[in-house]
Amino acid sequence: MTPAQAHAGASGDHKRYFFDKFGITERLLERCLGEALSAGGDYADLYFESVASTSIGIDELLVKSASQGVSAGCGIRVVSGERTGYAYTDDLSADRLLRAARTAALIASGPAKQPVQGFTETKSPNLYPAPAVELDTDLAKKLELVMRADKAARAFDSRITQVRASYSDEIRRILVAASDGTFASDTQPLARLNVFILAKENERTARGTSGGGGRVEIDFFELDKSPEHFAREAARQAVLQLGAVAAPAGEMEVVLGPGWPGVLLHEAVGHGLEADFNRRKTSAFSGLIGQQVASSKVTVVDNGTMAGRRGSLNVDDEGSATQETVLIENGILKTYLSDKLSSRLMKMGHTGNGRRESYQQIPMPRMTNTYMLSGDDAPEDILRSVKRGLYAVNFGGGSVDIVSGKFVFSASEAYLIEDGKITAPVKDATLIGNGPEALKYVSMVGHDLALDEGIGTCGKDGQSVPVGVGMPTIKLDRMTVGGTGR
Repeated sequence: MTPAQAHAGASGDHKRYFFDKFGITERLLERCLGEALSAGGDYADLYFESVASTSIGIDELLVKSASQGVSAGCGIRVVSGERTGYAYTDDLSADRLLRAARTAALIASGPAKQPVQGFTETKSPNLYPAPAVELDTDLAKKLELVMRADKAARAFDSRITQVRASYSDEIRRILVAASDGTFASDTQPLARLNVFILAKENERTARGTSGGGGRVEIDFFELDKSPEHFAREAARQAVLQLGAVAAPAGEMEVVLGPGWPGVLLHEAVGHGLEADFNRRKTSAFSGLIGQQVASSKVTVVDNGTMAGRRGSLNVDDEGSATQETVLIENGILKTYLSDKLSSRLMKMGHTGNGRRESYQQIPMPRMTNTYMLSGDDAPEDILRSVKRGLYAVNFGGGSVDIVSGKFVFSASEAYLIEDGKITAPVKDATLIGNGPEALKYVSMVGHDLALDEGIGTCGKDGQSVPVGVGMPTIKLDRMTVGGTGR
């Protein structure tokens, strides 16, 4: 079946978009790929993108920002060996597309290769709704969501002194055609609600944040997680911090709570398992496939096929179907996350993890939803096993050095564990360690796997993409905690 035939029927409406709106044809796709490979090369692809977005934000009940926009363009890539030529255009006329293709060709000229004639459509699931409209222009409905969050936050406690809330959504349509015969299209919704709160008592101030969403439509915030839910969670964190004591410092046992603490796994381990770092041998995990890199209780997966999740995709940004990839199994490193280029150069399986921020950037290996699988331990038993340590259940910022694997993370919500019991909340706690080493000290893994609420955004080489994280409650027998207390 040709792409043109695939565009027939109501079920394929999102596949028709670029053909109908911009006059793209299968013949034009073939001409562009021909121009892209006219100076030689191993591979070429076209990435068409159209994004309609909305955002609205309030601060102290005043609308501080509101915007709607539509953008469209195409990125054209040519690969010759390890050399990549890339050009893009926001004008989707045939002349501009062919000019961009020639530009990319000249940058990556190499041994000639004839492009394919015709395409094979990528088979993919339907992991999220494909909105029927170009852009929901009902700002009033979105403003109501953030106003409800403000009201709920202020009602939580009289010590709440400032509330900021925001809502953003987008509908991203993509079309990918490549010289290897790839043809794929998708319509990708994304929505997110965020609440930021300041609380004050005497001279002490504290903050709390919460939010969520996913590849969902606005009804998600009525039927699943309401603005009130996120507002109360942010307010709870802020008020809790008003009574927090200084975090202890030193090496100790650390328990990580389920859900969002998986961001530590994402940063400290996940990035080091992306194939481009390992191809260049700049990752702490380079050359370790088949070796023990974590406790035998640790299994880590990256899964782009989870319905409605923020990091999920029907197809990645190279037109390949996403999949569930086991990265670490019972402590043994099994594989890396790859895009088409890394897969070819490293002669490894392709995992469908080629992602990019927009048509203006080249794709690279990126995570989707990355999490640790559940174990057999009860969370309460994990806490009871700790004589003195730290229980971290929420994280703020953090950083990791890919080459060494060293990381530093700030815990936005954490507690002392004393004689197996959670006691005082602590402030200014940081976790310091080395990704490949830290996982070797995992001694207990809970049966309570949870994923984050849908707020993750991952940065790499100047590009940001939405991701998901998660983990069950886990215990690390040794980790360095930074703090100012005893």
